[in-house]
Amino acid sequence: MIRIAICDNEKDTRVYLSELVRKHPVECEITEYGSSKEYLSGHGEFDLLFLEMRLEIPGDGMELAMKIRGGEWKQQPLLIFVTSYEKYVYDAFDVGAFQYLLKPINERKFAEVFQRAIQQILSGPRRMKQSLMVQNAGFSKAIPLERIYYAESQGHKVILHMTDQRLEYYAKIGMLEEELSGQFFRIHKGYLINLSFVEGYSKTAVTLTNGERLLISRYKYADFVKTYLAYVERTGLS
Repeated sequence: MIRIAICDNEKDTRVYLSELVRKHPVECEITEYGSSKEYLSGHGEFDLLFLEMRLEIPGDGMELAMKIRGGEWKQQPLLIFVTSYEKYVYDAFDVGAFQYLLKPINERKFAEVFQRAIQQILSGPRRMKQSLMVQNAGFSKAIPLERIYYAESQGHKVILHMTDQRLEYYAKIGMLEEELSGQFFRIHKGYLINLSFVEGYSKTAVTLTNGERLLISRYKYADFVKTYLAYVERTGLS
């Protein structure tokens, strides 16, 4: 059963999208929301979300997307933006959107995007959190977790060591540890590592795929091994 949410303040659009979904031979449950407030109060976890980029006010759809990406949900929906404003579509990818659809919605285009989305959802385990929402220099940005090797704590700041850069911002690594549990593990009071980048480990250090060796606390070793092996089994990582 695939859980699908449609969030759009236009009832006709919600009905039309529901009709298009039901034309496909996919066992699914569809929930409709007329506003971001309704969506947030619904407390639902979904596999796929169709989201109007501008709901009641300019930017509201993007604000909802940022709350979803930066929220406490560990299972994140695949996100497809629906919009009448083509000039905003590039903003969609700042929050890790899968794709976008322009209004009026073309049925053929919908079928193409929807089928690819379903294939991605069914190709693996339920999606975990895909991005980390970071507040930096007055801007909010979704950082794909697949780009983060590890987070390092330095005073009141966290440094994200990524595949292409380093990003420093104000945050507490303890809160980050809780938000990313299951995908990241805190091997030391100063290091929170991405389990998908583990190359190898010993009782004193963890080696990442970029060649860095990070100290592991002897009090964390047993829990790390247990968590890492469970992660490997769950994700098929080899």
